[in-house]
Amino acid sequence: MKFQFRHYVFLLLICFLTTFVFLLVGELNEGRQGLSTDGHVRGRNITILLWHWPFGRPQSLKGDVCWDNHRISGCHLVDQRSLYSSADLVVFHHRELMTGKEKLPINLPRLGEQKWVWLSLESPDNSGHLKPFSNVFNWTMSYRRDADITVPYGKLLPQEGEGCAENSTKEVVTEEKSLLACWVVSHYNPKHKRSLVFQSLKKSIPVEVYGRWRRRGLAPSNLLPTISRCYFYLAFENSISKDYITEKLWRNAYQAGAVPVVLGPPPEDYKAVAPPNSFIHVEDFTSTEELGNFLHQLQLDKERYARYFAWRHNYKVKLYTDWRERLCSICPHYHSLPAQKMYPDLEAWVRS
Repeated sequence: MKFQFRHYVFLLLICFLTTFVFLLVGELNEGRQGLSTDGHVRGRNITILLWHWPFGRPQSLKGDVCWDNHRISGCHLVDQRSLYSSADLVVFHHRELMTGKEKLPINLPRLGEQKWVWLSLESPDNSGHLKPFSNVFNWTMSYRRDADITVPYGKLLPQEGEGCAENSTKEVVTEEKSLLACWVVSHYNPKHKRSLVFQSLKKSIPVEVYGRWRRRGLAPSNLLPTISRCYFYLAFENSISKDYITEKLWRNAYQAGAVPVVLGPPPEDYKAVAPPNSFIHVEDFTSTEELGNFLHQLQLDKERYARYFAWRHNYKVKLYTDWRERLCSICPHYHSLPAQKMYPDLEAWVRS
């Protein structure tokens, strides 16, 4: 009897331990599948269908693009329209819709929780008529900070090593600079605000102008070296609108090592994304003459000029130029985006 009882207890113990181990392994696997490398809930792969490539320039989607190139897991990019029914998101670039080169698949049903995403990096002035797109899109993808998915032209990242810098302040200031200010412009419109400010500013200081407008185009390899010879770069946007801060600041000025003189959204928008004391805003001066005098005096004061590059000791510039990277950036935020949302008046939001 005792032997049978002991045998029975032993079998119960074995069953209990086996069940415990099975459950533990299951939970660990579930945890691995449920979290991406940055801690976001992942679950199954999120499939993003790009309905058409921006500006008709396709890029390769072979392999696990998001993981291989950007270490973003659980994100599947496709551009085959035959996969529409299985896509969690369908992204439409506005330029092609605006020009009529592409059409919305309004004849196709949206299955399950599928979301349609409006993508544009253009300013409102260059977005055309938006009324036809009311009650169509669930999410917006734009440079604006209040978009559902914000995709800026650039941003700051912490330097990897403490105290190391992209280019030291000393190198930026002591390198050979021979021009007070420069500007690269291809599409010149005399009625634009930036054109009016330029015409007035050049009466106070010399401004070296490059670009197709002056038939002085710069090859990509010569752009930054040319600007690096200037103390100041006119990072003038072609449109004045909320959060519209383009590569003119991030690449042309910051990466070249010239202090940006900015004209675009209000100073508060720049302060929200750019390092403090790293740019000079046109609106902070009562006249272009006052601005010109300030730039001339700052050029002569090397120590004060150097302070505009102090941010380089702690940060570096990250540029966004690859559409695939922008699309991959959706996935880490996917589960925190509003599940029930629709833009009843897209034009009102874009122009707000």
